[in-house]
Amino acid sequence: MSSSEGDGVTLSVRAAEKGDAGRGVARIPEPVRRQLGILSGDAVVIDGESTTVAKMWPADPSVPDDAVQIDGDTRANAGVHVGDTVTVRAKDKSTITDADRVTLIAPPGLAENQQRAAETGAADKLRNRPVRAGEQVRIEGIDQQPFKVTDTDPDGDVRITRETTVRIVDTDSSPATPAGSRDAGTAVRDPRSSDSTDTATAATSDAGADEPPTSSGVTYEDIGGLDEELELVREMIELPLSEPELFRRLGVEPPSGVLLHGPPGTGKTLIARAVANEVDARFETISGPEVMSKYKGESEEQLRRTFETARENAPTIIFFDEIDSIAGTRDDDSDAENRIVGQLLTLMDGLDARGEVIVIGATNRVDAIDPALRRGGRFDREIGIGVPDETGRREILEVHTRGMPLADDVDIDAIARRTHGFVGADLDAVASEAAMAAIRDRPAADDERREWNRNPTVQKAHFDAALASVEPSAMREYVAESPTTDFSDVGGLEDAKQTLRESVEWPLTYDRLFEETNTSPPSGVLLYGPPGTGKTLLARALAGETDVNFVRVDGPEIIDRYVGESEKAIRKVFERARQASPSIVFFDEIDAITAARGEGHEVTERVVSQLLTELDGMRENPNLVVLAATNRKDGIDPALLRPGRLDTHVFVGEPDLEAREKILTVHTRGKPLADDVDIDALAAELDGYTGADLEALVRDASMRAIREVASEHDPATANEKASTVRIERRHFEAARESTDRL
Repeated sequence: MSSSEGDGVTLSVRAAEKGDAGRGVARIPEPVRRQLGILSGDAVVIDGESTTVAKMWPADPSVPDDAVQIDGDTRANAGVHVGDTVTVRAKDKSTITDADRVTLIAPPGLAENQQRAAETGAADKLRNRPVRAGEQVRIEGIDQQPFKVTDTDPDGDVRITRETTVRIVDTDSSPATPAGSRDAGTAVRDPRSSDSTDTATAATSDAGADEPPTSSGVTYEDIGGLDEELELVREMIELPLSEPELFRRLGVEPPSGVLLHGPPGTGKTLIARAVANEVDARFETISGPEVMSKYKGESEEQLRRTFETARENAPTIIFFDEIDSIAGTRDDDSDAENRIVGQLLTLMDGLDARGEVIVIGATNRVDAIDPALRRGGRFDREIGIGVPDETGRREILEVHTRGMPLADDVDIDAIARRTHGFVGADLDAVASEAAMAAIRDRPAADDERREWNRNPTVQKAHFDAALASVEPSAMREYVAESPTTDFSDVGGLEDAKQTLRESVEWPLTYDRLFEETNTSPPSGVLLYGPPGTGKTLLARALAGETDVNFVRVDGPEIIDRYVGESEKAIRKVFERARQASPSIVFFDEIDAITAARGEGHEVTERVVSQLLTELDGMRENPNLVVLAATNRKDGIDPALLRPGRLDTHVFVGEPDLEAREKILTVHTRGKPLADDVDIDALAAELDGYTGADLEALVRDASMRAIREVASEHDPATANEKASTVRIERRHFEAARESTDRL
């Protein structure tokens, strides 16, 4: 376990749980708690480069016995980073007293009304929180930037109670630099300063001090669902900045660049800002479009100035947002862009202090970047920031609802399950929209409204309204959905269901079995059969059954009259599907775009070739499966139907008697059937009906029952008699006669 030092225990620092951000909590493992002889809620002293006090809570059993979880503010107060070691000691209860008064410095830009709200709610939100002068605290729900404790009464370590008077003063009246600063150049880090490129504010610098810009206010606890990606970025950035001599001893150059790529809104910029903040590095942001200038040579000069400033103020992280806008593939027609790319290549190769200057690039169009930038020595590692899975979405929602007063009926897990294809920015929008829906639903009466304003709550209905209004941005062109249909909604077709399970669900569920047997799962499945037999329904049900993203593409939508556009559409479909994996790409009416080459139009021939290329490249991604449906299998190019492409063919034929019974049962589920309706007898009479025919028959019979009541009564009376409506045998017979006449 960990080694003891006197009455303290040496532990490794880990990021806090998402819900603990801003609470001043230190979570420690049970063996350490017993060793220190403390209970949940007791204060502990954390000795790092500085010393701070936190409230002890038990850690999850999955946390190693030599770790302590503390949030960004507590890490800043202790002067440590994730991965550093600290000594945790029990705090003598007699040396911490209840505070009569605590004075806080407001963060820059805090509005006057927010300041009043902070003073009113601070004592309650910071209740039982141990603090000391010179530290920073965050008041959840007031502002994301930290407040600084400038004065306490009595002095020393105090505990805030509901009786404590919390006074908040403006930034302009802030006293000298807080205690606990790591050196003269950087005071206690401000994890949530107003902008990553601003000069240091008065709250974090002495008057006239020439400090580097503070980083933006994001800590690791503000990032959900990206733990693995965050660890990769930390490894590439923190080690070269914190231990450059290690690389020298190994005889290798430290990494100098990281390229973050993925769909918009997944957290690329957020990760860069969090890492820059956590490692106490200067953070220089370059927005791609801002570099461009109409004057020749000015853009290159701006880049040179940025790198020169970075070298002079190392350690520095230079962050290129939307780097594809200035570093696209060079060609003969783009003189200005070519010069900028050339200048960037020169600067990245010529970094004198490579271990002290790191370049991070972010883009959602990684293939558009010049290949010369994407090699070792420039961007050493490319890290994909993908669309979050259910666990990731839950973490992100926990971050965005951390300070939100949720009603008891709000289930974060259920919302995470419903939000397939949503990226972090979408989930942030969902939380914001739910809060706006709650505000719109406030009581109208003044007294009730004032009471609601004091104790607002966001309910499940507000999140339902938010989910209805926010679309997932990761797949907006080809909407990624998670259908609510599953195999219980599909009558019959048992053989087809089993084949689809084995082809799609098994590789995701039994991945170890496929690995051990060195078996490649099927890459594509073709559903074929007469119209109306349930091919599209099967595909949707499969997506609902396996709980993966479902991307539907109608064949005719792909065709474009302009050369190259149809193939580009195919590439985009697969690119977006890979980003939102695990996913199923479903091509409905695929025969419309895959006619046998030599027999169709030249456009469809190019589409077939592009589709063959994409299908061949899918073998490396077991989380992507292609489904296709057609009622003209003989019209599809044979190259698509060979093993390794659409290699599993599932015939979906007309239902037999047993299948018709199941289909009728599905479509009459929940309907008020009269006693004379016998589903089994009805199924026996409907030989030759497809699933679509049976659905239409049931709908027609239901409409006839509704029509009888609606024609005899006015709307108000008809609605009152709704509970007495019954769908009778004669309604089905009339519907069948109407169908037969057609």
